[in-house]
Amino acid sequence: MFKPLPAFIGLRYAGAQRRSDDSVGLVSFISGLSMIGLILGVALMIVVMSVMNGFDRELRERILGIMPHATIYNATVAVDWPALRDQLAADAEVESAAEVWQVNALARRGSEVTPLLVQGVNPDTIVNVSNIHDFLSPNAFSAMLDDSEPGVILGRGIAEKLGVEQGDYLSLIVPNNDAASGSRRAARVAGYKVAEVFHSGTVLDQSLALVSWEQAQGLAGQKGGAGIQLRMTEMLEANWIMRRLLKDLPRDGYYGTDWSRTHGNLYQAIQMSRNLVGLLVLLIIAIAAFNVVSTLVMVVIDKHSDIAILRTMGASTRQILLTFVSQGALVGLVGALVGGVLGVLASLAVTDLVAGLESTLGIQFLKSDVYPVDYLPSELSWADVALVVGAGFLLSLLATLYPAFQASRVQPAAALRNE
Repeated sequence: MFKPLPAFIGLRYAGAQRRSDDSVGLVSFISGLSMIGLILGVALMIVVMSVMNGFDRELRERILGIMPHATIYNATVAVDWPALRDQLAADAEVESAAEVWQVNALARRGSEVTPLLVQGVNPDTIVNVSNIHDFLSPNAFSAMLDDSEPGVILGRGIAEKLGVEQGDYLSLIVPNNDAASGSRRAARVAGYKVAEVFHSGTVLDQSLALVSWEQAQGLAGQKGGAGIQLRMTEMLEANWIMRRLLKDLPRDGYYGTDWSRTHGNLYQAIQMSRNLVGLLVLLIIAIAAFNVVSTLVMVVIDKHSDIAILRTMGASTRQILLTFVSQGALVGLVGALVGGVLGVLASLAVTDLVAGLESTLGIQFLKSDVYPVDYLPSELSWADVALVVGAGFLLSLLATLYPAFQASRVQPAAALRNE
């Protein structure tokens, strides 16, 4: 009767010692390479998914924390904006609302010119829909509202392009699009003092400027651009909520836009990149896992005589099968667990590691004029960790079935005759 446990024999094969012909040493070496490949694949997969989660979080909490979920405009200016703000804010699916006057303009300092989005805001209400105040000093809005000289709050990317700092002066230029009026003035120009330069670490640093509501009204020349910014209780349902709100308003010039139009392409790009990169790294894990096949095939070939002896001792087909499955399971289990631990540690440290590398080399890998944020974010999800570790182990386990099945079909007489 066959007594030794199949798992015990499989574990012994996985850590077999060298013989004079070096065949077992080669098998153990290949088995180690398979385990290392699985470790690296699992760790890399966890890091990649954490980074993609980080980009998704920054879009939700930073970019859409500063910008509204939706904005409802009116082409005319004869609207009681505070009353409309209060009316919209009273809706159950609207978290908060604030009036805004948006103007597309050019900023000029000397010979440097850059386009930007100027938002005229009310400091008392803008903080309800935007967390821009988290990136400003306490007296930034008061400096912007200084009656002696109008102030503007700029993103750091704009300030760097123009070469200005807090306290410097620049001009905002708004083209005159009212050709029907016959006005000879090509554009409206106003001078501003830089009240503060904010750094949110997002793409908004390259495009956003804040002025007072009254200053934006003057830049717009009493034309359109005024509206109500809304923060919804459910960000992903912002478009549907905005459309419902528009239906409840009088049909006299009201229209709206939501974040999916202004930043939806960024959200889709993040999701697509997450899926594509995740698929590529999953293939790396699959390749590493299926290296177990070559390892076990070599073990089966090398252990033909041992298998034959086990069969003559009474080992069943099932026991032989489990013997070789246990070896592949060991490689998969150790590789997936160690890779999971390394992936978790790397995900927690990758933001600081990249920042330290940028500081050491004096190079900025991510810039907010190209990428959504100017640093590498990371958000570890334990559900992702469990999924990746489980997938790595499962693929390794599946990879053992073919060589284990081949081992179970070894005939004792034929194997011993060839020895």
